[in-house]
Amino acid sequence: MTVTHGFHATMTALPGKGGELVGLLLGAPSLPHPDCPVFLVSRSAGDPDTVHVTEGWTSEAAHAAFFATPEAAALVARLQPLLADEPRYADAVPVGGKAAF
Repeated sequence: MTVTHGFHATMTALPGKGGELVGLLLGAPSLPHPDCPVFLVSRSAGDPDTVHVTEGWTSEAAHAAFFATPEAAALVARLQPLLADEPRYADAVPVGGKAAF
C-alpha cells in the first residue's frame, strides 16, 4: 500500500491530561481504517503532556473523506477540551521504517 499523504501533529494537553489524550488517540477510528496504514502515537519523554501523532494516508482525498465522517468529528470534539492550545502540524509523508508493539 502506498502512502501519499501524511502529517505529524504535536499536541499539548492540559496539565496532567496527557494520559487521557493518549488514550483517546489510541482508540481513534482512523486506526483500523484501511486508507490509514500509519497511525503512531508518541509521548514526550520530558513532558508527558506533550503528545505526537504521525499519520500516513493512501491519499489526501481519503484523509479528507475520513475527517468528514461523524466518527472523526466526535473524536475531535472529545480531544478539544483536553488541549492546552492548538495542535501544531508539519507535512510529513511516511516512507518506511518499523514499529512493533
